[in-house]
Amino acid sequence: MKALYWVVVRFSAPRAQHSYLHLCSLCFSSIEIAAAAPPPPMQREPPKFPCEIDTELDRISSLPGHVLRQILSLLPIRDAVRTSALKRKWRYKWSQIPHIVFDSQGISISSQDQTTIKNKLVNIIDHILLLHNGPIYKFKLSHCDLLGVSDIDRWILHLSRGSTKGFVLEIWKGFQNLKNLDLQHVTLAQEVFEKLISSFAMLERLTLINFDGFTHLNINAPNLQFFDVGGVFDDVSFENTFVLTLVSIGLYVNVKNDQNVSYGSSGKLLRFFVNLPHIQRLEIQSYFLKYLAVGKVPSKLPKPCIDLNYLSIRLNFNDYEENSAALCLLRSCPNLQEVEILARPEEQAVVGPVTDFWDDDHWKCLFGQLRLAKIVGISGIRSELDCIKFLLSNSPVLEKMTIKPVSKEGGWELVNQLLHFQRASIQAEVFHLEL
Repeated sequence: MKALYWVVVRFSAPRAQHSYLHLCSLCFSSIEIAAAAPPPPMQREPPKFPCEIDTELDRISSLPGHVLRQILSLLPIRDAVRTSALKRKWRYKWSQIPHIVFDSQGISISSQDQTTIKNKLVNIIDHILLLHNGPIYKFKLSHCDLLGVSDIDRWILHLSRGSTKGFVLEIWKGFQNLKNLDLQHVTLAQEVFEKLISSFAMLERLTLINFDGFTHLNINAPNLQFFDVGGVFDDVSFENTFVLTLVSIGLYVNVKNDQNVSYGSSGKLLRFFVNLPHIQRLEIQSYFLKYLAVGKVPSKLPKPCIDLNYLSIRLNFNDYEENSAALCLLRSCPNLQEVEILARPEEQAVVGPVTDFWDDDHWKCLFGQLRLAKIVGISGIRSELDCIKFLLSNSPVLEKMTIKPVSKEGGWELVNQLLHFQRASIQAEVFHLEL
């Protein structure tokens, strides 16, 4: 004879019904029912009220908050948000999850119109970020229907003001029309950096300041016109950069010139200018001139920089190799109109013989268009004075030279020597600026 069982479950509300059914699916992998002999008569228990059923059955809701947030983080963002419909106590629990991922799996929009998809997707992301009230440690945006939109700037700015530690941005079709890229205080792998730069076909301006993770600056950008870099790196090279005109580059650590190291048939100075045929403005900051002096330094470049009209150099006048590199650059810029030389007086050790280095009578009237010259941070040593004499005697159209010493000591003696220097330009004025 078959045993007949009746099971009665009371639900407090349709929403609770959904919760209990969902709970059962989470807590039990299988349910097995078998017939058995009827149990002995027991004293009937009083009926349980809905609140008692909640306490007994809804065990997930009683888990610690950090466990719930971790569980919700494993769900697609769409499902995590939908948990607000389970019960009142689940409403906005998703708003505290520390990891947020927007991808095609988490957000799917049924539409054929690309503009509609983009607008809906942007609204969803805006809405979720607006309602989120906890820290976001990781944020990932990877959606096949999201092109490069200006809204990404707002989201990055919003996240930068919080405690975000990881940020992943995957744009399937890239920033095809991006023209200006400014990266400061970033960490990128070498391969990622190179792919990033080469993928921006329309890039015109690139700024890199205080970066980490990559040490070889291989710049391949056919439309790049402006390049500004300052940081610690091992090497820099240009490829397909024939329209690059403005370069400002600073190396923040000193380098050693190992003459025993092989650099092929040329040193770093020659290789640096190979793909810069139309450079117009060059700023060499910090220790980058020391980098350019590594390897063989010629008396001048094989192909002169005919378009270069402004040159700024930070130089250690006590370093023979740096003086050689600086002189090579000056000799290779026949159309230079303005020059600035910044001394590094903190380096007092003499590296190689520099006596009479700038005393060269062979290059008369070298700077046929130089009109402005500025020498900053000098202390009055022989090599500094020889450099000033070299510029004055080889600049027939020079109009103004400004000299600013590093200190007030020996100021009048320096002025007295400057007054006796021969000048190729009869209209050249020399200004001595005191601190």
